[in-house]
Amino acid sequence: MKTTSKKKMKNRNHAAYYFVLPFVIVFALFSIYPVVRTFYLSFMDYKGYGDPTFNGLANYARVIHDKFFWRALRNTIKIWGVNIILQLGIAFLLTVIFSDIKYKMAGLPVFRAVYYLPNLISTVSVAFLFKTLLDWQHGTFNQILMAMGLSKTPVNWLGTVATAPYVVSVLGAWMWFGNSFIVLMAGVQGIPREYFEAAAIDGSGRWITFFRITIPLLRPIMLYVFVTSLIGGLQLFDLPFMMQGTAPGTMGEPSGSLQTVVMYLYKFGFETHQVGYASAIAYVLFAIILIFSLIQFKFLGKEED
Repeated sequence: MKTTSKKKMKNRNHAAYYFVLPFVIVFALFSIYPVVRTFYLSFMDYKGYGDPTFNGLANYARVIHDKFFWRALRNTIKIWGVNIILQLGIAFLLTVIFSDIKYKMAGLPVFRAVYYLPNLISTVSVAFLFKTLLDWQHGTFNQILMAMGLSKTPVNWLGTVATAPYVVSVLGAWMWFGNSFIVLMAGVQGIPREYFEAAAIDGSGRWITFFRITIPLLRPIMLYVFVTSLIGGLQLFDLPFMMQGTAPGTMGEPSGSLQTVVMYLYKFGFETHQVGYASAIAYVLFAIILIFSLIQFKFLGKEED
């Protein structure tokens, strides 16, 4: 009898694997296999068809000596840097306002929904809308500026190096600050209220409470926000790709101010069909993201004494 019950229990335990199996198969096919395949192709000379030819570290050496790759990386960091400063600046400011127990703001769920709405809009829709509004000949923004006398000539927002990256940065901050705000507010709501009440009794101001209590206790949440923003920012593709102009020497060229690393990768992987080189770019970008993430873990992941 004991042997029979053990067999039934064993069979029952094995049955659980069949429920997990569909996820494992899909995850292996669409997540693990592409990563392994890309790593394999990064050592190959491959056009996307035919048999790959092994060429060792030649693709990686080419990436390291490719000035246009490093220019694209600088563009990416510039766009992401301005974006993250605006995005987290607005998110932190709203967190200070809505977490103050002295001046408790009513309707927080409504505000959270409103702030998060831009994050729900398709990036393609946002890019198309603002590309139309910012059109230097017929755009609404230029017409308003000239009607108000703030500008005598139309501003080519997306056609000059001086403005194009910052336009994309501001749009990205507008789209994603709501997500950062919600995550930070969730972290604030997890902090015991006794800390804030004690600070209020001691007469601490809003900013002292924020920097002395809220920020230190939000360290794990801040680490999450910074790392995820870094990963998303250095892989930026859709917004600058949709908003890039066609003026030679500004965008759409290797020296274009809106050309990010992933756009540069896309060029070799899908336009010129240098799949091996594109794969090497992908892994170099992965290494750069890993290094920056480890730096953030080092400085934000330290426990308070």
